Amino acid sequence: MPRLSNELIDQINAANDIVELVQGYFPLKRAGAMWKARCPFHQENTPSFTVNPQRQMYKCFGCGAGGGPIKFVMQYENLDFHAAARKLAERGGIRVEDGLMSAEDEAKVSMRRRLLALHAEAAEFFHQQLMKKPSAQVARDYLKGRGIGSDVAKSWKIGFAPDEWDSMRELAHAQRFSEEELLESGLVKTRDEDRPRSEFYDRFRGRVMFPICNDTGEVIGFSGRVLAPDAKAAKYINSPETMLFVKGAVLFGLHKSKRALIDRGSVIVCEGQLDLITAFEAGVQNVVAPQGTAFTERQARKLKQYCEEVVLCFDADLAGEKAAERSLDALLAASLAVRVATMPEGEDPDSLIRGKGADAFRERIAAAKDYFDFVIDRETAKPEFATTRGRVVAVRKLAGAISKVSDVMLRTAITNRASERLEVSPQEFARLLTTPKIERPDPSPEALQPRLEFSKAISNLLLVALCDADARLWLQEQAWEEIAGVDPNEDLLEKVLLAEVEVTNPVSVNSFLTSLTDQEQDAVVDVLENGLIQSAAPSSNDKVFAKPDGTAGTLWFPMLTANDVWRAISRERVRHRLDACQVRLRQLGLQPDEVSKLQKEVLDLKSHLANLGRLFSPPL
Repeated sequence: MPRLSNELIDQINAANDIVELVQGYFPLKRAGAMWKARCPFHQENTPSFTVNPQRQMYKCFGCGAGGGPIKFVMQYENLDFHAAARKLAERGGIRVEDGLMSAEDEAKVSMRRRLLALHAEAAEFFHQQLMKKPSAQVARDYLKGRGIGSDVAKSWKIGFAPDEWDSMRELAHAQRFSEEELLESGLVKTRDEDRPRSEFYDRFRGRVMFPICNDTGEVIGFSGRVLAPDAKAAKYINSPETMLFVKGAVLFGLHKSKRALIDRGSVIVCEGQLDLITAFEAGVQNVVAPQGTAFTERQARKLKQYCEEVVLCFDADLAGEKAAERSLDALLAASLAVRVATMPEGEDPDSLIRGKGADAFRERIAAAKDYFDFVIDRETAKPEFATTRGRVVAVRKLAGAISKVSDVMLRTAITNRASERLEVSPQEFARLLTTPKIERPDPSPEALQPRLEFSKAISNLLLVALCDADARLWLQEQAWEEIAGVDPNEDLLEKVLLAEVEVTNPVSVNSFLTSLTDQEQDAVVDVLENGLIQSAAPSSNDKVFAKPDGTAGTLWFPMLTANDVWRAISRERVRHRLDACQVRLRQLGLQPDEVSKLQKEVLDLKSHLANLGRLFSPPL
């Protein structure tokens, strides 16, 4: 497969600062010389994801993920190497010539780039329709009635899809997009779903259009609201899933509201786009809306990057209650505190704010109850709760909800509170609880790969070979064939020894990382971020090796360490062979010439062991 040149990879890495890159996706907090966050690649409560600006690397000390800018984009956006490199090249203003990828990879990268461009053009087209076209007056009147003026429409790039069948075809033709790109975008539908190339028509017609953006603000899809009050069509329709838009991974408005989520430490979850926009423009900006009514684990984990608490603000009807219940699993799995805000009868956040102001909405949010208290209040208020059967139903329902709490202390506290209010003994109530079972998506192939494990000796050799050119050259000259097989993963050490990597140069390190497998990349980053080598003997080559958290390091001596480790490995191999010879000598029935040969080998091995001498510093 064609490969990007090392020079181009170096350019791409140098043009994308790792801290700025990661902060474009989720917040980081400074911790000394490092930056930290909760890892986006696995569930955790304590931040173990670190970003090292000096080395231009990220490393999670929980799941082991690590690497440079390209690897991060590969993991976070689920892209292959070439697609991630291309994305970062464009971000850094670097031109990537065609022909450096396989035809298949080139096609994927090109399609993604073209779809982003097509969505941007479509968003502008819909917006201009809303702002200028007489046919969009009904949409402008509708938005005006919902308190959305031109300034807000411009800020959110709200648009209008004309009630036509082929406006998207005309747009694509005018902007030189192909029919294939138009079909892949989801902006059109085919008349015959069993014939993908059959005649197609606009998916969105006669609707107010809300662009859906990814974390960095790129338009990746649309949500269209019907205008006709008596329309038989669905009230809202969204773009279908494409290579850009995955419904369960996107939160509407997050690209605008994430700063407010960090500042408040809490997020208000609204049910619809207009609820969110009205709240945001009224000053309540820590808001998001899922693409649907229930959270996925991926969406919940994304929120955990920004805050600790979720306030569900779904409609005060049965559908809203069901939506809250369906969201609970994913939110509790992400260890988020969950509260429920109730709206006045017949109101939603949009109508409440427009009718009574933002403070009335804030009061409802401040009064939001803990989810389990909300459920208890709702169940005990039902007339049937007065009956034995009704009480049993309520107890079982609440037990099912509490069973989803994985934190033992929190579960015990909720159980005690619930049993008291439902007039059931804590013991009896606890018997109804089950072990939490959270449905999780299939792990990616990368997540299934085991982490490489090294002996301490090989880890230390990896570190000195990476961090000191003289030590690396000295190790290259040693007789490696004598100790072959000392570690099942010593191939990586060979790659490090042959590399011209400068550990103090982030570009050089990241260039080397891109030549390794994903597992090897994680291992090298782990060695660099974790390794600390101590040596007792003084040396003119004293250096300070910084700890991962940026605190004061430990003096270590690369050449001395390399010599010590090499001698330790050699001595171990000699001892192993010496023990084998001595065991053989003790066996009965050996021929005299074999005995003589073994005795000579024993003497040679003992001599070799003596020549190796004692270590220059205490054994590692």
